[in-house]
Amino acid sequence: MLVRAGLLLAGVVAIVLVAPAREASAQALSYEFFKSNVQPIFLKHRPGHARCIVCHAGANNAMRLTPLAPGAANFTDEQSKTNFETVSRIVTPGKPTESHFLMHPLAPEFGGGLYHSGGRQFETTDDPDWKAMAAWVSGAK
Repeated sequence: MLVRAGLLLAGVVAIVLVAPAREASAQALSYEFFKSNVQPIFLKHRPGHARCIVCHAGANNAMRLTPLAPGAANFTDEQSKTNFETVSRIVTPGKPTESHFLMHPLAPEFGGGLYHSGGRQFETTDDPDWKAMAAWVSGAK
């Protein structure tokens, strides 16, 4: 019984210590940089690929973007905030190459995942859009 109480206490202490660290990490990501430099990539047509928004608007996965209103060319502020919160959950602030958001659509030859149903949106880490996303994850303001 004493062992269970000790384990429970250790679990509570771990949660209390980790939760503020996650909040601080999310706060390290710049909403303004995301809105002006990262989010436009979701709407950009990349030759040979569908735009990110086409597959990820309302998707049933971790990269679920807010669908655009009919006829809209851009996200509203409310939609942008929701997208920021969603995407922030699939990055490791300060560590672009450990962030699912960056690695999943990257070609496997550069460390990307083996499968992305939207194809290899980024053939290399030299792609300017990939670099913009990496800059955001790295803490660009």
